[in-house]
Amino acid sequence: MERLKFLAIYSNNLDEFFRVRVANHRTLLRAGKKTKKVLDFQPERLLQKLLRIVKEQQEEFSYIFEELIVPKLSNHGIHIIRRLELDDYQKEFVENYFADELLPFVQPVLLHGNKIKPFLSNRALYLAILLKDKAVDNPPPDYAIVKIPSDHVGRFLIIPNKNESIKTIMLLDDVVRHSLNLIFPGYDIIDSYSIKLTRDAELYIDDEFSGDLITKIKKSLTKRHIGPASRLVYDRNIPKHFLDFLTQVLELANYDLLPEGRYHNNSDFFSFPSFKKDYLLNIDLPPIPYKPLEMAPDFFGAIREKDHLLNQPYHSYESVVRFFEKAAVDPQVTHIKIVQYRVSKKSRIMNALSKAVEQGKSVTAFIEVKARFDEENNLIWGEFLEKAGVQVYYSMPGLKVHSKMAMVRRIEDTKPTIYSYLSTGNFHEDTSKIYTDLGLFTARVKINSEVTRVFSYLETKKRGDISFKHLLVGQFGLKQNLLKLIAQEIQNAIDGFPASIILKINSIEDQDMINALYQASQKGVKITLICRGICSLVAGVPGISENITAFSIVDRFLEHSRIYVFENKGNEKIYLSSADWMVRNLEHRIETAVPIYDPELKYMIKVLLQIQINDSIKSRSLRHKEINKYRELTGDLAVRSQVETYYYIKRLTERLTQ
Repeated sequence: MERLKFLAIYSNNLDEFFRVRVANHRTLLRAGKKTKKVLDFQPERLLQKLLRIVKEQQEEFSYIFEELIVPKLSNHGIHIIRRLELDDYQKEFVENYFADELLPFVQPVLLHGNKIKPFLSNRALYLAILLKDKAVDNPPPDYAIVKIPSDHVGRFLIIPNKNESIKTIMLLDDVVRHSLNLIFPGYDIIDSYSIKLTRDAELYIDDEFSGDLITKIKKSLTKRHIGPASRLVYDRNIPKHFLDFLTQVLELANYDLLPEGRYHNNSDFFSFPSFKKDYLLNIDLPPIPYKPLEMAPDFFGAIREKDHLLNQPYHSYESVVRFFEKAAVDPQVTHIKIVQYRVSKKSRIMNALSKAVEQGKSVTAFIEVKARFDEENNLIWGEFLEKAGVQVYYSMPGLKVHSKMAMVRRIEDTKPTIYSYLSTGNFHEDTSKIYTDLGLFTARVKINSEVTRVFSYLETKKRGDISFKHLLVGQFGLKQNLLKLIAQEIQNAIDGFPASIILKINSIEDQDMINALYQASQKGVKITLICRGICSLVAGVPGISENITAFSIVDRFLEHSRIYVFENKGNEKIYLSSADWMVRNLEHRIETAVPIYDPELKYMIKVLLQIQINDSIKSRSLRHKEINKYRELTGDLAVRSQVETYYYIKRLTERLTQ
C-alpha cells in the first residue's frame, strides 16, 4: 500500500513538472533567435533528453505496478480485475453502475478529421476509441473519445465477490471500457486506449514589477485550465496511425507526446482502499502531544519562561494552532501578525484570526499569492480574512515571500511583550502531518525585535535603515551572511581549529554557495550535506570536495526542514530556516533564518541531525551523477532515521513531563 502511495507521489510530482518546468521550456522553443542566443542551452535538446528519461521512468513505473504490486495485492486478497475477468453477476453490476452513475458524464465525441476539434480538459482522463460502423461493408476505422468521469465519482469501484474474503476492485477506466457498446450502439469497438492532456500551468508573472498583481493573478488563474498543451500522455500500445491522428487533431508536436501504461492520473492511488489491512501499511506513528505547551495553564507564560522547539510530524501541531486560538481570545493580546504561504483548505488558524478581529485585536496577514498551485486557495483565504476585518497585504511584485513566521503582541504589566513562532514549514494543518519541519516558539527580545522589523518591511515595502543582527533575512544580506559563516569556518581550519558545517536543506544549486563549500572542503572543513532534492554539488571528488559527504533521505515523511550548523570553534551557530540554497531563495525571495540560543534546543537539534547521519536504511549517497546508491550499514544496528526520530521525540517528551 505504501508503494502504491509512492507511485501516486511520483505521478503527482511529474504532472507538476510538466505543467510548469517543461511548459516553460516549450515556451522557449517558440522564442525568437535573439532570445535563444542568450541561453546557455538548447531547448530542443533539453526537451528530448527530458522525454527520454521520463519515458524510461514510465516503463519502470508500469513494471512496478503491473508485475510487482498487483500480484502482491492479489496474494493478500485484493484483486484488481479487468473486464474479461468479470463473471456474469459482476458484469451486470458494472453495467448497472455505468448506466446509473456514469452515463450522463462520459461526453462521447466521434472525430472526423479536422471537422471536429475536441477540447480536452486539463488532466482529465479520456479513452481514445478505435471503432467501425456496423452499417458499412469494410469501413475504414473511425475514431472517438469518451471522458472517464473520475472527477464525479471515485476512481476505484469495489465489485461484489461471492467469496467475501476476496476484495475485488475495478478501475473506473475499465468500467467505461466495458460499457463502450452502450455508448456507441451502431459501431463495433475494435479497441480503446487511455489518454490525458496536461496543460501549461505557469502564470508567467513572477518578474512583473508594475500593475495590480492580484488582478493579474486572478486573470491568469482563469486561463490555467485552458492553457496550451504541455503533454499528451497516451497508452504506449496505441497504433501509430491513431496517435498521428490525435496529434494532428489536437495540434500537438512530437515533443508534446509521452507514452505511459494503461492507466494515467496515478496520483489517484492516494485514495486506493486499504480494506482495513493495516499490516500492508506503515506502522502507525501518531503525533506526540507537546505537553509543555498543550497542557500549560499559562500558554504564553510557558513561552516566556523558555524557548520551545516543535518537530512535526512527530510532535502534534496542536501547539501551533493554540498559539493563534489562545491569542484570539486573550484580553491582553493587542496584535497578531502572520505570513501565509500555503494554508490548508480548512484551517483553524485562519478561523482564529477571524475570531481575533471580533475580539477587537489588530490582525495582519501577509499572503503570498504566487505560491504555485496554491494561488487560488490563498486568494480565497485572503478574501475571507479581508471580509472578517483582517488587514491583508499581498505579494510583492518581483519577490516571493517565503518566510514562515508569526508574532503576537501582548500587554504585560503595562508593557508590550512579543511572542513569535518561526518555522521551516508553512502554517498548514494538513502537511504538518506528513512534512518534517522544525518550529521555534520564543519570547527573546533580541529575536522578536527583528521579527517586528520583517513585518514592518512587508507592510510598508520600505527598506529604510532596517538591519538585522540575529535573524538572517533574504534581501537583507542572507546570502552574504551565509558566505561569511562559511568563510569563518575556512579561517578556523587554517588557524588549526576543528572546523565543520552540517547543512540540511531541500536543494542546493546556487553556484556561489557551492564554490564556497568546495573552497571550505579544500581547506580542511568537514562538511555534511543532507539534501533531499536537487543537489548540484558533487561530493567526494579528490582535491575538490573530498571533505564533503552528501546524502539524501526519502521515506514516509517528506524531509522539509532546513538546518544550518557551523562549528564556530565549539560554540556552534545553529539556524532554522525557510531557505534552500538556490538562486531563487537566496536572491529573489524574502526568507528568514532564526538562530537557536537555548543550549538544550541546540543539543536536541544536533541529536536529530546525528540520527539522520546514522541512517542506513533510507539514506542514499549523493556522489555520482544519476547513481544515488543506498549507503552501506556502518554500525551494528540498522537505523531508519524517521522511526528513530519518532521514538527519540517520544522519550524526550515523556522526560520533559515527568
